[in-house]
Formats: sequence, C-alpha cells, structure tokens
Amino acid sequence: MPRRWSPRRLRQALALAVVAVLTATGCSGAGGGSSDDGDGKSITVLMVGNPQMEDLAKVTADNFTKETGIEVRFTILPENELRDKVTQDVATQGGQYDVATIGAYEAPIWSKNGWLHELSSYADADAGYDRADLLQPMVTSLSGEDGKLYAAPFYGESSFLMYNKELFAAKGLTMPERPTWQQVAQFAAQLDDEKAGVSGICLRGLPGWGELFAPLTTVVNTFGGTWFEKDWTPKVNAPEFLEATKFYVDLVREHGEPGAPQAGFTECLNTFGQGKAAMWYDATSAAGTLEDASASTVAGKVGYAYAPVNKTKSSGWLWAWALAMPKTTKHADAAWKFISWATGKEYERMIGSSLGWSRVPAGKRQSTYAIPEYRESAAAFADLTLKSIQEADPKNPGVQPRPALGVQFVGIPEFADLGTKVSQEVSAAIAGGTTVEKALADGQKLAEEVASKNR
Repeated sequence: MPRRWSPRRLRQALALAVVAVLTATGCSGAGGGSSDDGDGKSITVLMVGNPQMEDLAKVTADNFTKETGIEVRFTILPENELRDKVTQDVATQGGQYDVATIGAYEAPIWSKNGWLHELSSYADADAGYDRADLLQPMVTSLSGEDGKLYAAPFYGESSFLMYNKELFAAKGLTMPERPTWQQVAQFAAQLDDEKAGVSGICLRGLPGWGELFAPLTTVVNTFGGTWFEKDWTPKVNAPEFLEATKFYVDLVREHGEPGAPQAGFTECLNTFGQGKAAMWYDATSAAGTLEDASASTVAGKVGYAYAPVNKTKSSGWLWAWALAMPKTTKHADAAWKFISWATGKEYERMIGSSLGWSRVPAGKRQSTYAIPEYRESAAAFADLTLKSIQEADPKNPGVQPRPALGVQFVGIPEFADLGTKVSQEVSAAIAGGTTVEKALADGQKLAEEVASKNR
C-alpha cells in the first residue's frame, strides 16, 4: 500500500476507525421517534451515483415534491465516496441526512448497532406499499436479527456476464448459457483487438471492498476459495484464493480495458456501453442502461449469460442498493413518504412510462416482472436477472461452510476495512506495482487480526 496517505485514504481510515469504536462499544443511535420533530417540509437524501439513482433525482421535483410538498435535497457521490460519507454520518450520529443509500452489507450490521429506524412498522401501516410484493432475498438481506426491515430496496441485483453479440458473431463464437471462467478467458483472447480499440473483457480494478472485490470474491468462491473458514481460519493466501486472484489479475492485465486499476462499475459501464469491450462481468442492474439507446451504443446488441463458474454450479452475487432512515432524522414521517414513493410499485411504472422501461429500477419486486411493457423491453435480461437473484445463496456461496453471511462480502463490521486494504494491494498488482503473492500474503496477516476478534 502507498506510504503516503491521500485525503481519500485518510477519510476512509477515519470512518473505519469510528465504526470500529462504535461497534465495539455497542453505541446506539440518537433520536428514534417515528414522528417529525421539524416541519417535515424538506428532507436531505444521500445517494450513490448510479444511473437509477440519478434518474430518481431527476424526477423527484416534478412528481414526489409536486404531490406532497416535500422538498428533497440530494447529495450524489461515486460508490467509494458514498460509503465514506454515509459511514461517517451514520456511525457518528452526525444527523446530516434523513435518508441514505446503504446496501445489503450495512443493513444488518447497522441495525444491530441501533443506527437505523426499523421500516417494517412504516411499511405495514402504508396501505399502498405492498411489502409482501418485495422479493424475499432482498427482504432477507436488508433485515436485522429481529426480522424487521431496516432498509427498503430501491433496486436489487445479482451478477452476470454481458457480451457484444456482433463481436461474437464476427468471430464465429457462441456464448454458452452457463460459461466457465476458462471459456471466458479463451473468448477474451480471441476478441481482444488493440488496433480497433476493443478489449476482450472489462473487469473492475478500482480499489474498494465493494468495487474490485465484488466481482473478484465471486471468482474466489467458484474457484473453491474463501476469506474465512467456518471456524474463522483465514484463507486469504490459500492456494484456491491465490489461483482465483491470479486468474483475475492476469485476465484483466492481458485482455482487459486500459486503465483497469482505476476502473470501477461506472467506468466499465461506459467502456462496454461504447462498444469498447467484448465482454463485461458485473451487476445485472447494468443491463437497463445498456439497453437504453440514448445512453448506450450497444443497445439491442448485448447478450447475457449466467455468472461464469469453475467448481460451483452458480456464482452470481446478491446485492441491493436500498434507502434507509438514520435514527438521527428529525423528519421520519417525511423520510418514509419519500422511501415509500421511491421504492413502490407506482414509481416503477412512472419511470417506465416517462423515461423508458429499460430504466426501471428492477430486481426488488415480483410485480415488476408481470408488467407487459417491462417484460417486452427487458426480454433479453429480465428472466436471467430474476433467476440469478434467486440462485444466489449468501449462506453457502462456495464449496465450504462460512462463518458469516454474504456472497461477495463477509457480513462482519471489519470486512469493509479488510476488503478495502486487500483490494488496494490487488489493484496495485493489476497495475504491475506488486505481485499477487505479496498482496495476498499481506492480506492474510490482516485477516488473521480480524479472525482473532471473531473467534
């Protein structure tokens, strides 16, 4: 890792240190009332800068605010910066935001610490919300130990392989429905065309436990590796983890996109969407943007296959970007009105009819997949997305029992710090600044420290 800390690294360290201290002391959130302490005429919302969230920000004033009179002030940040910001505010009880974007990793941990309002009572009292319509894997991943919902899914996702059908056809290649990683590597070598400016594949290389290690951990799982065994024995430098990481690093170095160490979800979305990569393994939620002709040059040209495997039958991840209400909010009722609107069935119909059905934030409600217009627009990927979500198993994502829930993460507070630090080393290996062996040897030492706290 770099010897000099950048401002971002310093912010990350501060946030993680705060979380560690508050988690250890069992600090609970301030506030906690379900009624507004203020006038409830405006709320602040912190969101990740993904296309679906940007659409939400665009349509709020003309729809939600017009209907309710509640003004919404948005802060939208890239994924890594979002994680820093929301962790600092929620963990320290900063109270800056009434609604915040969190994911399946944070919800159960933060609910246990008492940092979030439970949302089950709000949802059950909201006649139009239809909580039973939410897909069960999303509900489970966003619930606490008490079984209550602590964040409402805005969209849900697994992961799959996207490929450019025109490039495959030009080479006479056929993608299997369930490819292996070895087949993917062969395709990448055949389709890599430096003269044409087309990479064989795009894979995340940007440091971050939720950036680089989202796809990479699924590769580790299907190669037979794991971060920890059931008894908390760390396995970061084990042969299976090493084989998977070397495979990933070699693949992206040899046939991946230029600037891979700085490429995350957004960068790969742009690269593949501009026809500059033949394949892309990433979130199922990307498909909606790729099939939007106003945002993608490959709309109608993309094929979809299940997440590549090696030793397991499936390997897709399970994730939800969700809207949560910090305990510190003084506008709980107004915050729920916004959450209910943004994650409700009518919002999806409104987005589909106004912005295009491919842009619906899907993967969270069963009813979405019964809308004729959506099914027609998303015919290429809707069923595969739903099946991938249903196949994802956070309890048993690999070949051995695990000590904590999570497909592409380990569901413990310390993983955010551990995964981020190891990802920095692996990203450096992609850049040629270190070796995978050294990166994982250092990672094993960090994992041993984490294991000692959890045994």
